[in-house]
Amino acid sequence: MSDFSAEAMGLVIREHRQAQRPPMTQEELAKRADYGKGGAVSISRIESGLISPGEHRLAAIALALELTPEQLKQEAEDRTRTLARQRGQRPVKLRDQVAETKRRHAEITEKVAQRSKITQEYGEAFNHVHDAARDEFFLRFVELAESISEAPEPERPSEEAIESAGDIPTAIRIEAMSAGIANAIRGAAAGGAVGVATGGAAAYGAFTAAALFGTASTGTAISTLSGVAATNATLAVLGGGTLASGGAGMAGGTLLLTGMVAAPVAALAAAGFYVLRQRRNKKEEERLRAEVEAAEAALEQSQQGFDAMVDVLNRAPDIMEYVSVHGTHALEKWRASLPPAPRDWESLGHEGQKRYKEFLTVAGCLLAVSSINVSALLTAKLDALQEMNKAIDETLRYANKTIRSIV
Repeated sequence: MSDFSAEAMGLVIREHRQAQRPPMTQEELAKRADYGKGGAVSISRIESGLISPGEHRLAAIALALELTPEQLKQEAEDRTRTLARQRGQRPVKLRDQVAETKRRHAEITEKVAQRSKITQEYGEAFNHVHDAARDEFFLRFVELAESISEAPEPERPSEEAIESAGDIPTAIRIEAMSAGIANAIRGAAAGGAVGVATGGAAAYGAFTAAALFGTASTGTAISTLSGVAATNATLAVLGGGTLASGGAGMAGGTLLLTGMVAAPVAALAAAGFYVLRQRRNKKEEERLRAEVEAAEAALEQSQQGFDAMVDVLNRAPDIMEYVSVHGTHALEKWRASLPPAPRDWESLGHEGQKRYKEFLTVAGCLLAVSSINVSALLTAKLDALQEMNKAIDETLRYANKTIRSIV
């Protein structure tokens, strides 16, 4: 993991941007680094030390500044050490110590507020795109698929594939999810309990829960094949309740803040009485300084998890939006090619059957992206966070590539 602070990386990027001749604006850097709409806001947040760019974003920023990612990282590491030394030098006079501690208290309070704002902003954007993909593609596909009788039982990952896959690669996880969705559709078509007639969120919850928590032919729970999306707690992040109970979309953002700012908020609350006082003695100043330092440390420790969360919530909506737009268009073309209802599997013909299976894969990819365990990123230890980031990046890349190859 990185050995530099978000603050240090932000300062380094800002200095290199401003050192360009003529100086480059934040809007120009965002454009050259391939940020989408509102990219200047992201650059501003990076330069302010609120977020640190992920590997692929950092590489794009470095290229835009005519540097390498390694150069930016090295400069940020050097700056991190410099900032630490500067903060270790305390003013001599008590009144100067008080002024410095109050300034640091105000800075961290603002940072906590900005993190909350960023989380809610990204969470709401995720919700919007996620719900559109669910309603416009997933549920429409389910409705069509339920109208097809005698669809064959989908192939599941073999026991040998599961045992030899180690940590279960994304392809096998998505294959298992797609098989679970297909079996839920088969069950509903045969008169089972789940189906689109139960309503949007509830139907989505029923089908996706069946995909995640059903069992494979080997007896292995499909939930064990879904990596970071395996637990019910993960799914609760996506809807203020489990998907089985009808939840969908990320909770408004504040629920995610528990692991991210609880410690600094507690520290600041404990220090609040003293910081409001116009005068305080040396003992009170020492206590406040210790509380502020604890809050700074807590935020710094959670920075990489917060950055990982922002990266996921930045990348995942692009995949979902592609599904809701292009996937829906492809689905409508397939609908127009289907024979009139009632229809059976044989009536679809080879191309229709092939398209059915492809849309199952898209649905599995959408589920894999939707159910990434965002909340766990905020509380994971650094060694675990590295592995989680690797798995999440693989999921996002594989899902994006697979979906685009199909629709």
